[in-house]
Amino acid sequence: MSRMRVSPKTDERQPLYWQIQEHFKQLIRTGEIGENDKFPTEKQLKEQFGVSRMTVSNALTKLAQEGWIYRIPGRGSFVNPGMLAELAEAKEQPEVNLPEAARLRGQGEPVFARKMIGLVMPLLEDFFAIRLLRGICGALEGTGYYVSIVLTHNSKEREKEAIQVLIQQGAAGLFIFPIDAETYNEEILLLKIRDYPFVLIDRYLPGFETHCVCSDNWMSAQLAVNHLWGLGHRDIAICSDISSSTITVDERIRGYMEALKQKGAMINPALMLTDYEVDASSPPELHPLYHHLRSRSATAYITLNLRLGMFMANLVNRLGLRVPQDVSIITYDNPSSSVDLLPAFTHIDQHEEAVGARAAEQLLKLLSQQEKKLPEPFKQIVKSALVVGESTGALMVNK
Repeated sequence: MSRMRVSPKTDERQPLYWQIQEHFKQLIRTGEIGENDKFPTEKQLKEQFGVSRMTVSNALTKLAQEGWIYRIPGRGSFVNPGMLAELAEAKEQPEVNLPEAARLRGQGEPVFARKMIGLVMPLLEDFFAIRLLRGICGALEGTGYYVSIVLTHNSKEREKEAIQVLIQQGAAGLFIFPIDAETYNEEILLLKIRDYPFVLIDRYLPGFETHCVCSDNWMSAQLAVNHLWGLGHRDIAICSDISSSTITVDERIRGYMEALKQKGAMINPALMLTDYEVDASSPPELHPLYHHLRSRSATAYITLNLRLGMFMANLVNRLGLRVPQDVSIITYDNPSSSVDLLPAFTHIDQHEEAVGARAAEQLLKLLSQQEKKLPEPFKQIVKSALVVGESTGALMVNK
């Protein structure tokens, strides 16, 4: 790919990463860059656009989430072949099995000769979901099973329908990534009553014993607090755009509180920012987080998903502040390119591929014992790790 000049239309109401991604979309639409063309590295794009690496990382992440580009670990980012045709088809039929899943199934035994396992999940829009899928498909390779994906768009009714449809279509078993909700779907309870083989992913349901594989949410939040504390931060906020009643959010908040208690710090409820929405259509200046950042009541923020971390970084930039000089940010999951040695965000690595692989291994064991009574429910916890990037730094006392 030849070196590209920067010419995005200036719109001061839109964040820089949005302007950059729109610029690239236009280049793809007009054919100035073609299918499978390789993008420059984040470092090169940073110099080319005259912006921070975090801004470039956000732009590339959004392009990947929307399907304009694909990213290969160790190689870089590339223009997705047939992008416009795929988007047009996706609008007409959004819940078809994804081409990525078909690609990951490999070139061995024909799909129709194998048995189907259903994967029910809310969305497939970020690297967390893609890595999870890779782990599942990798573990199922050569086993005689393939994956059929149905997206629920975080709807309880769609989740119920997805489970019913997959079973009607002859699914041998199910992976279920439950929606973010205060109560679990009764359809999952019926699966257990019927002794139907299924494994929950990234969630477990309190008071309801099932086979599940999830991340160590409680300990991962402590890793985040400990890192920021070691950098001198004492006013540390934790943020979520998902209800605090959700088990994942609840565990992370409890881990956050435990870490502060161990250090003898007071728990400040004003720094626990939950139960609000991130609406891309609303002006960022009207969002509660914007006013919280402007008040400078916290010097560091832990965001419980990468979309929120990117949104927070954008708000910091709009306020004329800098990451990490003025505000440190830790996010869950890595939105950076794996090509760069130092990721843009300090983040919690939940080892999604390992979670997916272990879920597949557990379901395969259940399927091998279907003629017998299913074993007692087993909960597997995959430990997370903190990866230090560019979004956290030592507290600057004199600003």
